[in-house]
Amino acid sequence: MKAAAVAVEAALAAGEILERFLGGALRVEYKGEVNLVTEADLTSEERILSILRRRFPDASILSEETGESEGPGGCRFVVDPLDGTTNFAHGYPVFAVSIAYEENDLTLAGVVYDPMRRELFTAERGQGSFRNGHKLTVSGTDQLSKALLATGFPYDRKDDIDANLRLFSRFMKASRAVRRDGSAALDLCYLAAGRFDGFWEEKLGPWDTAAGALIVEEAGGRVTDFGGRDFHYSMGNIVASNHRLHEPMMRLLS
Repeated sequence: MKAAAVAVEAALAAGEILERFLGGALRVEYKGEVNLVTEADLTSEERILSILRRRFPDASILSEETGESEGPGGCRFVVDPLDGTTNFAHGYPVFAVSIAYEENDLTLAGVVYDPMRRELFTAERGQGSFRNGHKLTVSGTDQLSKALLATGFPYDRKDDIDANLRLFSRFMKASRAVRRDGSAALDLCYLAAGRFDGFWEEKLGPWDTAAGALIVEEAGGRVTDFGGRDFHYSMGNIVASNHRLHEPMMRLLS
């Protein structure tokens, strides 16, 4: 699929930009009390959008920093130029570029690139998921007590931190361990690769999950919202699993 190839091209180009910025002096601005945006986000996004607009001039683009630009083509790219901005701003090397492509509100391709580990995660609907060309399959873990899970806290967590901590506590008690690394896109890719067994998070943007959710599904996983409905990135909350652990995770969420 041409769109998938173009998304890969854009993600790799953005990854090179993020590598150059990492560890240097950064101009940091605030979109909220703790929600950051850096010049690396903006430069990465500018590069991605230039490639997408040149290759797909009629496509709409929904991107985290610049919002949505409408195109007449009936297709759309959903872009996160830097997922894990807080990590990046602190020099913590867990972040990624995420780009999804959709037609008629159905995600057809997803690309997530981790420039620090040179790991490129890709998926096309019906074609499977891959890491650097190697096919991905979710884990076979079938007991929550043996599972390694991942989650994240929303930026407005101070408004309802007790609820976030209650869920975190439930999963900590029920599982082997829970990680919170600060990049939903990478968490989903690690689930697809069998490194994690499940993931949940609330109050996410479309760009956080559009690509990663497809990568999980194409690796054999299951993705829903907190109510068990088939997932769409507009829902804002997500539960993803290796399929075997989905119902136990849903019971804890309820």
